[in-house]
Amino acid sequence: MSEETKKPIIDAKAFRNTLGRFATGVTVVTTVADDKVHGMTASAFMSVSLDPPLVLVSVDRRAHLHSMLSEGSRYGVSILRADQQAYSQHFAGFGAPDLVPEFVWKEGVPLLEEALAHLVTTVVDVHEAGDHTLFIARIDYLNWADGDPLLYFRGQYGDFQAKA
Repeated sequence: MSEETKKPIIDAKAFRNTLGRFATGVTVVTTVADDKVHGMTASAFMSVSLDPPLVLVSVDRRAHLHSMLSEGSRYGVSILRADQQAYSQHFAGFGAPDLVPEFVWKEGVPLLEEALAHLVTTVVDVHEAGDHTLFIARIDYLNWADGDPLLYFRGQYGDFQAKA
């Protein structure tokens, strides 16, 4: 194999640090399995299409939630407000043991109460991508409120206030 066709070796820490320069919103993805609410913090969430309205969440194959999602399953997305960092940490498994999440239910799917925005979705396509799986879903319900989002940048939380 020539030097020109060799794949570059990308250090995982350098990759994470580089992509950490991309500020993202913070979401909590929720579903129900065995009559119990399960959720995880996700910043790898994005819109895919306006027509039809589709979104995507990328889930690590080692995540507990991964085994609960498949084509036809439903998940909710709660886009967190600036003051909801504790929810992010709770659903990422980092502390907040005394936090008891409050949910609102829309179309049989749990969503975090008072989040900045809510989406209820149905998975329509699944793609394996490296050590993650991409769950593309159709929007079945959405709602939003005014407020400032919780952001994640370079491994830290922050917030954003729009200029007037």
